[in-house]
Amino acid sequence: MTATRRAPAAPAPTHVADQRWPDIATVPRKPVRAVIAKRIFRHAVRRLPLRVVEPTDWYGGGTGTDPVMRLVRPDAFFARLGDSGTIGFGEAYMAGDWTTDDLTGALSAFAANMRDMVPPILHKLRNAVLSRQPGSHDNTIEGARENIHQHYDLSNVLFKLFLDETMTYSAALFSDDPARSPDSLADAQRRKIDRLLDCAGVGPGTRLLEIGTGWGELALRAAARGALVTTLTISTEQAALAEDRIRAAGLTDQVTVLLQDYRRVRGRYDAVVSVEMIEAVGANHWDEYFATIDRVLVPGGRVGLQAILQDDYTVLATKDTYTWIRKYIFPGGQLASVEAIGRALSAQTSLTVSDRYSFNQHYAETLRRWRLRFEERADEVEALGFDETFRRMWSLYLAYSEAGFRTGYLDVQQMTLTKAPA
Repeated sequence: MTATRRAPAAPAPTHVADQRWPDIATVPRKPVRAVIAKRIFRHAVRRLPLRVVEPTDWYGGGTGTDPVMRLVRPDAFFARLGDSGTIGFGEAYMAGDWTTDDLTGALSAFAANMRDMVPPILHKLRNAVLSRQPGSHDNTIEGARENIHQHYDLSNVLFKLFLDETMTYSAALFSDDPARSPDSLADAQRRKIDRLLDCAGVGPGTRLLEIGTGWGELALRAAARGALVTTLTISTEQAALAEDRIRAAGLTDQVTVLLQDYRRVRGRYDAVVSVEMIEAVGANHWDEYFATIDRVLVPGGRVGLQAILQDDYTVLATKDTYTWIRKYIFPGGQLASVEAIGRALSAQTSLTVSDRYSFNQHYAETLRRWRLRFEERADEVEALGFDETFRRMWSLYLAYSEAGFRTGYLDVQQMTLTKAPA
């Protein structure tokens, strides 16, 4: 499939001198780190299917068919990279210090070789060189509310610009090879939801708890099956739109939306579902998350969990590291691994994993469609008050995520958890 895409333009240096983006407007001055970063970067890209072009030079392991990464302002790029690693890499793109005609392709070259790019000795120095997550990003009850607000309460209208009619902000499930599927995104999202509801055994009369409402599509589909749904969110914007949709569908007697942290939930439920919510919990709160699910689930109950995953080495190595995605997109976020989930379940619950279904290439296609729509509607995004730096930031976020799933650096799974009968 081909499409004409309006890629975000690289802003001139004066564009980023904006009070909204102080760390983009200012280039760090750490010349020794910049020199080291330049040497590591040049050495690493020699092995990548990527060509790097500077104003007076080019290098890399790519051929004529591989992506091209253009360093518009090399000195600024290496200064940012040396100062803060992946944060600096992302900030350099936001500032226009580097650009490319194939953002997903360029990022895929890095994602596929992530662990091998940095010399092993530097892995051991990670905590000494890179910043730790700020304590203010801890997902306490108050902290989680602020973290969620920074992303999900940006604007319902913004999300409507690139999501489909179901307003579902998680991996879709296509009926065929996702890259060639004729499915609409809305149909693929409904298929994903229905599969998860099936995993949790949701049907007529099921008392269902949903942790993480989104904009209400799963609750609506569960209610259409005859379930009695309690759905939790701490996003005021999402709660408002979800309630409007539930009211419009005439399902207010079957669905209750609570603006409430999952840790404060009460009651007993036959089933629990949670779609890509664990990513916002934080590694130090996974035990609380699963203990809460176990506490409210009746004996013999089932859980449908959808989660974005990394390998366990990466989870353990980066759980305290301040990254670009945590600074600008998901403050306090942390991806889990299959092993990390298993450890939390064993330590805190009587739940066991009875089924796992992986569909990472489906997420790659979901993200590709989202980014295409987001970039095609750049003028509408701007009209909402989101400037060019924001637009480049979100294009990078969506492409970065797509690259992760395309290369297998990231996975997404639906897990069925079961609780033994009494």
